[in-house]
Amino acid sequence: MHSARDRIEYEPWLEELETAAERLELSTEARSCAVDLFLADVPASDRSKRAVLAASLYAGSLVAGDGRTQGAVADAADVSRLSIQSRWKDLLESAGLEPPRW
Repeated sequence: MHSARDRIEYEPWLEELETAAERLELSTEARSCAVDLFLADVPASDRSKRAVLAASLYAGSLVAGDGRTQGAVADAADVSRLSIQSRWKDLLESAGLEPPRW
């Protein structure tokens, strides 16, 4: 659970997350999980926020069973696939979840 202050402070980023989630047609559960993952690990640098946003979308879609490819999420969030690939497992681990071992 995140504070209202966090949601207000990062509102522009959450709007971007929602826009990308719309493009991906993610479920409500996947969107909610992505928001939680993003707010749990928002980087200080604006430059890194978009990559964490994308990784949160990807990881949230996996957790919710609404998985999308890294490439599709990268396109929707306007980042490189490598940005997602290098961050999504750490996001899940930070949230106390175990990433899949494919």
